[in-house]
Amino acid sequence: MTEQTVTYQVTGMSCAHCEGSVSNELSELPGVSSVKAVASTGEVTVVSTAPLDADAVRAAIDEAGFELVGTA
Repeated sequence: MTEQTVTYQVTGMSCAHCEGSVSNELSELPGVSSVKAVASTGEVTVVSTAPLDADAVRAAIDEAGFELVGTA
């Protein structure tokens, strides 16, 4: 099975706690094997075993209290 890596652009993250919130929510999605959020750039890199549903990604980021603005 091939892993896919997608980097999303997220607004509103300002600290390590923000990074953790986003990472925790995205880690709950089926197929996600790793998440790396970087507050200073707003980039969130997600590695998954299958393509992720864009609405599910947006919902997870919204749940964490931030806004998905697109892919990097």
